[in-house]
Formats: sequence, structure tokens, C-alpha cells
Amino acid sequence: MNYVTRATAVVWGLWGWLSFGLAVLFLLIATIVVPGPDRRRRLATAACKSVFVMTRVRVTVHGIDNLPAEHCIVVANHASNLDGILLNGYLPSRFSFVIKGEMRDIPIAFFLLRRSGSKFVERNEISGSSRDARQIVKAAVDGESLGFFPEGTFIKQPGVGRFRAGAFVAAIKGGLPVVPIAISGTRDMLPSGLLLPRRTDLTIDILPAIAPEDENFANSKALAEMARQRILAVLDEPDLL
Repeated sequence: MNYVTRATAVVWGLWGWLSFGLAVLFLLIATIVVPGPDRRRRLATAACKSVFVMTRVRVTVHGIDNLPAEHCIVVANHASNLDGILLNGYLPSRFSFVIKGEMRDIPIAFFLLRRSGSKFVERNEISGSSRDARQIVKAAVDGESLGFFPEGTFIKQPGVGRFRAGAFVAAIKGGLPVVPIAISGTRDMLPSGLLLPRRTDLTIDILPAIAPEDENFANSKALAEMARQRILAVLDEPDLL
């Protein structure tokens, strides 16, 4: 990589962070002054999408018609910190995303996410984890559309790991279809350990829903593995299991 190419990459990476900062500032003001969770979710969707629009990242969405008109649960592979921003920006604003409970320790991020409709699951404390899981199941039973990254975290190594059962238990309890989503490109743009994002195209593949009538709905582990295999079938990454 020559000097000009490297300098261009650094400038774009800095502009990426600036665009993200502007979106956060807008959303911080909006979530304080705008009443109603539905309005705040729509603003969060607009703010997240603006990050990719301002940086002129090409985002291709396949299969948007696979999202049921009624409420459902979406599950996606997790490759980067960008995944949540991407899905928030390009899925309908009716989705509330389930975030790891550690975000409660980051006051501004927790405030923005909570006011934007996100839900939190504690992973390290048993009592907190059980409480949060009950609240997620209740939200599903009440018919909310929820978004999950069932791997729970991401690593620099390409591939799809084990899916935790929480999203699928909620789907079974709520009788909601499960929609697998494959995200491509975010690991290249901002992998674990990289400071500045790199410009690359991103793709969201929304796959056919797994309906509650499917035989796999009788077992959360079988349902999780079915969703995982559907994602792997279109994702150019290995099976880490």
C-alpha cells in the first residue's frame, strides 16, 4: 500500500468515526426530547442508516420480502461492532435489539440504547441473566419483534460459532417466526482489534422465515442449529463448530 492509498484509507476511517459521532449526537438529543418509543426507534433507524450514507458505503439488502408482515424474531451472525448499527439502519424500525448486559456499564451508550428500545441480557450474573431472560420471553409472548446476535460476541477469526438458545426459546414461547440473517463485509470493515474502519461493501441477506409450524419449533437447540446452518449456507465463512 503506497503513501497516497494509506493516507486515503486513514482519512476515510476518521470520517467514518466522525459520521458515527454525529449520528450519536443527533440521537442523543432526539432521544431526550422526542416522546414515545416508536418515534425514538424510527429516529434511531434513520441515525444508524445515516452513518453508511454519509460515508458512501454500498449496502445491499437481499430478501426484504422474507420479513413477515407480522411480528417475528430475527437472528444474525456476529462479526463486528458494526453489525448492530447496520441492522438497526436497514431493518424496519419495529425491531427491538437484544444487547449484552455489559453495555449498562457505559452510561451514554446504555441511555441511547434503552431510549431507542433496545433490551439487555446479563451474561455474567446468574440472577440478572434469569431476570433479563424472563423479560425477553415476555416481550416475545406480547408479540414484539426482536433482533438477536445469538453467538453473543464476535472474534477476529472468520466463521460462525455456536448459537445460544435464548432467541429461540423466546420464539417458541411467543409463537413467532424466526428469520435468519447473514451479514457480510462488516468483519472486513471493522474486525476485532482494528482502530479505524476500512471501506468495503456490505451485504444483508434476509433468509426465508422458519415458521412456528416447522417441526424444529419443538426444540430450541434444533431451531438454533437450523437457523445457523441457513446462515452458513449463504455466508462465505467457515463453521467454527
